[in-house]
Amino acid sequence: MEKESVFYYGEDRLTAGLALSLARCERKGEIRDETWKRIQESHEVVQQIVDKGEPVYGINTGFGPLCTTSISREETRILQKNILQSHSVGVGDPVDPEIARLMLVLKIHSLAKGYSGISEPTLKRLLWHLENEAIPVVPSKGSVGASGDLAPLAHLFLPLLGLGKVQYKGEAISGEKL
Repeated sequence: MEKESVFYYGEDRLTAGLALSLARCERKGEIRDETWKRIQESHEVVQQIVDKGEPVYGINTGFGPLCTTSISREETRILQKNILQSHSVGVGDPVDPEIARLMLVLKIHSLAKGYSGISEPTLKRLLWHLENEAIPVVPSKGSVGASGDLAPLAHLFLPLLGLGKVQYKGEAISGEKL
């Protein structure tokens, strides 16, 4: 099948059909330079918050009842790692790899909007996972919090830390091997 035109993450309107075609590798997704600029500007805002030490929920404070607990500049990276690890409590059979690819497509698109403060290398690594079929293994059961998506999303991102597992070339391997 010939691939259709390029989809631009963070810019184009994402429909269910487009998301599936991206997840199934029937369409290529890219991020344009203008979008990378917005992403970088958003990341710089987060970095300024960290550098100044002004309290902003979830960046340099605890969560929930710990929202008044300050996190030092040095510990903000540790906080992010600990959040991922503490939320990766899923169990059961993994979701179908196509569902995990679809999850990646949706997260890449939403992060490419430029509102989250994500770093360029992190977003590029998510794109790499999708483009190279190194798909995170996401358990089918379990969640944390009211939104119901924290555990699956934590598992989706564990390989960014060299943790969790990915489905790669027909086998489940440790995230640290990528």
